[in-house]
Amino acid sequence: QVQLVESGGGLVQPGGSLRLSCAASGTIFSITAMGWYRQAPGKQRELVVETTNGHSTNYADSVKGRFTISTDNAKNTVYLQMNSLKPEDTAVYYCSLRCCGRNMDYWGKGTLVTVSS
Repeated sequence: QVQLVESGGGLVQPGGSLRLSCAASGTIFSITAMGWYRQAPGKQRELVVETTNGHSTNYADSVKGRFTISTDNAKNTVYLQMNSLKPEDTAVYYCSLRCCGRNMDYWGKGTLVTVSS
């Protein structure tokens, strides 16, 4: 079974940076999409960034120019570099993966990012 584990969250001041990691384990094949989502207190889960096998990467307007997704296939890990953080970025961040002949997404348990002075 596929498992995703996020790490790297924490407390940071506005304007600071964090790098989140998502390590995937299990039997993984035929990846069709992967990305990051977040859920702030009292709000719905929203897309941060998603990338597909069609060389397409889509960032939410709220993070465009500040966040960057990257992958390390050798380590089965996806990253989210977050710069110029704002208080409104405070949320639990989740990584997602669509693969393995499965139409539904796999999800990690999330990592909390708190941006506050």
